Amino acid sequence: MNSQILQYKIARDPDEYQQIYSLNYQTFVEEIPQHEINDSRMLKDRFHDENTYVIAKAGDEVVGMIAVRSDRPFSLDQKLGNLDEYLPPHSVLCEIRLLSVKEAYRSTRVFYQLCKVLLSHCLEKGYTMALISGTVRQLKLYKRMGFRPFAELVGKDAARFQPMYLTRESFENSTKAFRRLMVRKSEETLPHVFLPGPVPRHKRVEDAFKKEAISHRSSLFLQEMEEVRKNLRKMTSANHVQVAVGTGTLANDMVAAQLTKLSGRGLILANGEFGYRLMDHGNRFDLSFHTIEKEWNDRITLDEIETVLQCDPGIKWLWTVHCETSTGYLYNIGKLLSLCQKYDVELCVDACSSVGAIPIDLKNVYLASSVSGKALGSYPGLALIFHRDKINPSDSIPRYLDVEMYATNGGSVPFTHSSNLLGALKEALQVVDYEKNLIISQKVRRLLKQEGLHLLEGESYAPWVITLALNRELCSRQFGDVCKGAGILLSYESKYLINRNWVQVALMGSQNEWKVLNAMSVLTREFQSMRDPKVIQ
Repeated sequence: MNSQILQYKIARDPDEYQQIYSLNYQTFVEEIPQHEINDSRMLKDRFHDENTYVIAKAGDEVVGMIAVRSDRPFSLDQKLGNLDEYLPPHSVLCEIRLLSVKEAYRSTRVFYQLCKVLLSHCLEKGYTMALISGTVRQLKLYKRMGFRPFAELVGKDAARFQPMYLTRESFENSTKAFRRLMVRKSEETLPHVFLPGPVPRHKRVEDAFKKEAISHRSSLFLQEMEEVRKNLRKMTSANHVQVAVGTGTLANDMVAAQLTKLSGRGLILANGEFGYRLMDHGNRFDLSFHTIEKEWNDRITLDEIETVLQCDPGIKWLWTVHCETSTGYLYNIGKLLSLCQKYDVELCVDACSSVGAIPIDLKNVYLASSVSGKALGSYPGLALIFHRDKINPSDSIPRYLDVEMYATNGGSVPFTHSSNLLGALKEALQVVDYEKNLIISQKVRRLLKQEGLHLLEGESYAPWVITLALNRELCSRQFGDVCKGAGILLSYESKYLINRNWVQVALMGSQNEWKVLNAMSVLTREFQSMRDPKVIQ
């Protein structure tokens, strides 16, 4: 099955009807021997002129169909003879027939989506009960969808059918269970995780993590630690890097602790959640600093920063995020560094969501923080602190936050460490692929825009963090829940995203292009379904 977006609609075009005849033949002559073979390999239903067909299309190809009609007699009238005796009185009936899905699209959500669109059509027409002759080969699936059997089996021995009915209530009661079934069936084909953490991991990373733990005092551990540090320095051009057990929050606390040793004031930039968190780090360490604060998603210009630096020569350090994960906003570190050097200001960078996503040069950055579990594609749990200069000792900084203790500990590590996390990070550094990730990100952005989703974007945005700003008519939490039900985990449950009605697709970690695009097809289908719950005419 390819990764094209599937469209669900009422058949209208002559070409669609020709494909319906062909699919009808494939299913009810070649697969289920219900009709005679013919040379044209086409089968036009005897009730064709009365049928309304709901179809699934991948591009121009019809890959699934289901038909409904309301004119009596139904096919079940002829098969049972006393049909009305089995049914509640005063029901407004229709008959569902000719359900067919091409083999490549089975064990997916196509059947469910066809039924969902068909139900919407039936409710529009005022039908209260739908009848079907369900092939005995798929009775378990029909029951999961909410169909209820009645009467005895009908048809020939080679093509036996169970009369069944479906009401709105039985469909809705079975929907959650059916969704769970479809998610389980599609788990192997959907890339479930589009979170900024935890992220999908390469098999080499997972295998390394599963190895037997070793002592952090052992020579083998120390060799792996030095190899990881060497590769991190090579990746970022940093002069020094330390690896601690902890999160990005810990790494930023370690940066803040070092800033207490600098004289002068600072400047913190904030136009998103994590910029404002840097301000909180500064306040908790009683740092003296100015701020440039903007509304989320508003650009902070170099001119604005330079104006503040000019007005206060006492500013000696500037602290900013590189990629503002809450919006996807990406600061130009090279230009910021040049500006800081012009005014003799030390630049500090929160690079938690950028190291591993794009090439980054930290050689002349005073301090920078990152983590193992985001763009680097490993497990969360290791805090990374990059520093330009050798760190002088300081008794005023808490032991665990003192970068100097990690840097000058005689070749060993100062505190208990995890060989599993270190081994996983070591492998993750070997499989980082900037070009592949950029190509996937560009394709995802194009696809989402083509399907009518509004993205926060521009030259100042990280390709790998895609923020979808939903209209007020759509609820971001509900959309995220629906996508989760379809097996796609988006970033949407943070309070700051809920408050803005945003959801995010974070393309971090080990991503497979085909699987990503396939998942985006499901996402856009759910978006279209929520935006316009009626049948696409």
